[in-house]
This record gives sequence, C-alpha cells and structure tokens, in this order.
Amino acid sequence: MKIFGLLLTMFLTGLAHAQTLKGDALVKALQKGGYVIVMRHTSSPREVPDKKAANPDNTKPERQLDEEGRTTATAMGKALRDLKIPIGEVFTSPTYRALETVKYAQLGKARPVEELGDNGQSMKGGTEAQAAWLRKAVTQFKAGTNTILVTHFPNIRGAFPELTDVADGEALVYGPDGKGGATLVARIKIEEWPGLR
Repeated sequence: MKIFGLLLTMFLTGLAHAQTLKGDALVKALQKGGYVIVMRHTSSPREVPDKKAANPDNTKPERQLDEEGRTTATAMGKALRDLKIPIGEVFTSPTYRALETVKYAQLGKARPVEELGDNGQSMKGGTEAQAAWLRKAVTQFKAGTNTILVTHFPNIRGAFPELTDVADGEALVYGPDGKGGATLVARIKIEEWPGLR
C-alpha cells in the first residue's frame, strides 16, 4: 500500500510539474522567449482531396487543411503577433497540411525537415529515429525567442508516449528542466490562443 501511495504521489507531482505556466504567467514567459513550442498541424480531413477539390498548389495532392484548420491557424498567428511573442526558427513537417499551418499562421520562413514528417503514412507515421530527433529538439532553447516545430500526432506520441491525446493544432510548450533537458510547462489548444492575455 505504501508503494502505491508513493507511486501515486510521484505521478501527481509529475502532472503538476508538467504544466506550470498558465494565463498571464504563460504569456509573460513566452514574451521573454527561451521555449520550444511543438505543435500538431491544424484541422485537416483524414482523406486526400481529389484533384478537382485540391488547392491549386497542392499538386501531389496531399491532405490539406479544412476551413477550421485555416481559421484557427490564422487566429493563432494573429494572437502571437498581438501578444508580442517572439518567434525565431520555425521547423515543419514537409507535408502540405503542416506547411499550410505555417502559412496561415504567418510564422515566417519555415524550414521543412523530414524528421517532423509523416513518411507518407499519415496517422501511422513516425519512427524511433524521428522520436529521438524530436526529444532532442525540445532541449534546444534560444534566449530571447521561441522555436516552433510543426509536426503530426504519431511523431509527438512516439517522442512523448505519455501524451496519449493531442488535439489538432494543439501546442506543447517546453522549457528547460534545469538539468540539461526539457519539461512540458504548458499545453495550449489552438482555439485558446486568441484568449491568452
């Protein structure tokens, strides 16, 4: 019984530590910079559109954002600018829907990297090598600015198996853990950005 109590305490402490920033404290921290924001691309239907329904620049074609995905990405980007949250480097999956997320959010010039991609497997993508890359990437903090990584749920789940549910467009904010690693300090749903103050 004592062991169960100890494990439960450790688990609850871990949960409390996992999200230490909210509201005004979160905004002020992001305004100072030094965080890595891992984001799942915004809302996108599970099916690939046919050529007639595909956006003109979606030439392959691949999955693309739906109206909700475009609207929420735009609102998130506006909130980042309104709140004066500095964004430095932006890395993205090379998939069309991830690139669209960056475009509608107006996050600036993004660098597509295969490590954030879905390997052409949509919801089944993500390798252990990609998971290791993402775990390392969230420890690369830049003073005075924030880094954004736009990827897919399987990549996030592979790197952080404790995160069993990450919504479309949800952002996971990582900060330094004081030991050379990273800790999850906040989770921001895509629709919450405009309400941050």
